[in-house]
Amino acid sequence: MRRRRKPTRAVFVAAALGLSLSWIAGGEPAAGRITARGEKNPFQKDAVDGALERAVRFLLSHQGTDGSIIDRPYRGKPRNRVESRSVAMTSLAVMAIASLGHEITDPTPQGKALRAAVEFVLEKGAEKRDGGDTEYFGGRDGSRMYGHGITTLMLGEMLGMGVDDAQDRRIREHLEKAIRLILRSQKVKKDVRHQGGWRYTPQNRDSDLSVTVWQVMALRSARNAGLEIPSSAVEEAAAYIRRCYGKRGRAGAGPFAYQPGGRAEYSTASAGLLALQVCGFYDDPTVKGAADWLLRLDPGAMWRRSWFFYGTYYYAQGMYQRGEKYAEKARRGVRDVLLKNQGKDGSWLAAQGQERSAGKIYGTSLGILSLSVKYHYLPIYQR
Repeated sequence: MRRRRKPTRAVFVAAALGLSLSWIAGGEPAAGRITARGEKNPFQKDAVDGALERAVRFLLSHQGTDGSIIDRPYRGKPRNRVESRSVAMTSLAVMAIASLGHEITDPTPQGKALRAAVEFVLEKGAEKRDGGDTEYFGGRDGSRMYGHGITTLMLGEMLGMGVDDAQDRRIREHLEKAIRLILRSQKVKKDVRHQGGWRYTPQNRDSDLSVTVWQVMALRSARNAGLEIPSSAVEEAAAYIRRCYGKRGRAGAGPFAYQPGGRAEYSTASAGLLALQVCGFYDDPTVKGAADWLLRLDPGAMWRRSWFFYGTYYYAQGMYQRGEKYAEKARRGVRDVLLKNQGKDGSWLAAQGQERSAGKIYGTSLGILSLSVKYHYLPIYQR
């Protein structure tokens, strides 16, 4: 199997500059970022780089002896049970660390942390289903299809980066089984409005956008990694996502709601924007409509709204894909609100609601993924 490696710095810069220079050296230059010849130096660290380094150190400080990365890590001998949402949170943290260019094979604290975290997921993550043929990552740790999509996406991004061929084979085996569950769950008979999407459990007969977007990203990541994904699954998912579009929201007519016929919000509009682009529909009219709607919003004003981190993660990635004024508006807005609200320990914690109860690993991981767009290392976020 050909291993997928992060690009060399020269290759990365060439690709990144070709996509959008503003995400590398945009905004006001920090002190020392101007070279002797008056040119901007894209390798000079700025405030965002420093914030991301502190955030990763926070994640590493919460890794347990069993490899899990959760708000209350295990100490001493690993426990037999898996704490609630531990697999999903660990997977989210893995993607956050990897989004800065760290790999499982790196002989660094970050590389060793990734290795242990992936091993934790492989060892304790899945609940057997269908006589052991299919694995459900959201079943054992209580994270349901949210966690299943997140964990499956993480494995797709890690495939080909294992420490050896044996670990790569194990990652692939778990990934294939997890994808089978996603595809089977999509085929559950549902009302036509909900067909093509996903909900909280594999057996649910309705769908929602927030669960659907994770499954869509998992399918795209698996396809990027070389697995065969039926085009019909992607097309049916896209059709469901489009059905979530159309009602008026707080910023005017427009974009995606939690379910068909619902009200558009910052978080759901951002989720729909990224989801359709991940499906390959970059020029879909609903994508442009959602991006234009979001262009009128300020991420800073969303800080105390429900699901800020969830929405901002999708917003940063989705607006970047649109490029130009959309990418620049998102870059500045996300940078400003997250730098302002980062904790002294390097973490992020939501201001209120259910997101706050999800804890710092959740907020910090999504904060990193929202700011690390400029590095563009993870394959799932490459157009």
